[in-house]
Amino acid sequence: MKTVVIAIGGNSLIRDAQHMSVPDQYAAVVETACHITDLLEQRYRIVITHGNGPQVGFILLRSEHSRGILHQVPLDSIVADTQGALGYQIQQALENEFRRRGLKKSVATVVTQTLVDRNDPAFAKPSKPIGQFYAREEAEDRMRVEKWTMVEDAGRGWRRVVASPKPVSIIEAEVVRHLVKDGYVVIAAGGGGIPVVADEKGNLRGTAAVIDKDLASAILAKAISADMLVVATSVEKVCLNYGKPNEQALDVMTAAEATRYMAEGHFQPGSMLPKVQACLQFIEGGGREALITCPPALSAALAGKTGTRIVC
Repeated sequence: MKTVVIAIGGNSLIRDAQHMSVPDQYAAVVETACHITDLLEQRYRIVITHGNGPQVGFILLRSEHSRGILHQVPLDSIVADTQGALGYQIQQALENEFRRRGLKKSVATVVTQTLVDRNDPAFAKPSKPIGQFYAREEAEDRMRVEKWTMVEDAGRGWRRVVASPKPVSIIEAEVVRHLVKDGYVVIAAGGGGIPVVADEKGNLRGTAAVIDKDLASAILAKAISADMLVVATSVEKVCLNYGKPNEQALDVMTAAEATRYMAEGHFQPGSMLPKVQACLQFIEGGGREALITCPPALSAALAGKTGTRIVC
């Protein structure tokens, strides 16, 4: 029985600006749960990871509106909050679908920490924007009082930026491995994992950072010896010249081809590029193959009928 790590995006739970509430997000989760359950019926062991970008933004906005009334919530705690909330939704949707289909399966959500190097150069150059936009006066106040790093986005105002260090390891990887081996569907490494650093004695503490969930998913997949990493996104296949008249959908990419396509600028940062990078990291770390496709096509893609495979 093959073990598959499936990474789903936090943005995929937000259909549009009119459907951003918790019930709206849950409705999107239910759809994804149906597609994942199809794979369980094909006898795959499954680990689910997920993004949390929009959900972190919502919590930051609530925190901003309660400024002066309640304490500020540290970013690492916000990531933990979203792991619990989104894990709860995914877990409930899956269990309801299992019940509907008569499947004897259980789901476990693991609050997951991701170790990053405290000397990672990213900490010296924060670049990942989070939260809302501020006027100059407000931004100067946040930088002075909260010690935030903020940058100006011409025409929209100032925004907080935090470090985006590379994930080193998943602290709870062995827990995930054992749960999968025992037959559980596992939800882990939500939002790329709660970012933590270690001191000289190995003691962990949270840090203000954002970890790419696809890269963290690749680290987790390698750590648990998964057979495949699946990155679920908004398109069925990876394309060269995306959005142009000469757009070309890819069925298969070798690692060498993917590297060349990245160098040629075919994949955009913050969009397809980190997904391809994560797949490459998994393959180069000893993984057998990786797959990029959209949630509705998961079953067909794993059967080799669609999606883009990345192989050695």
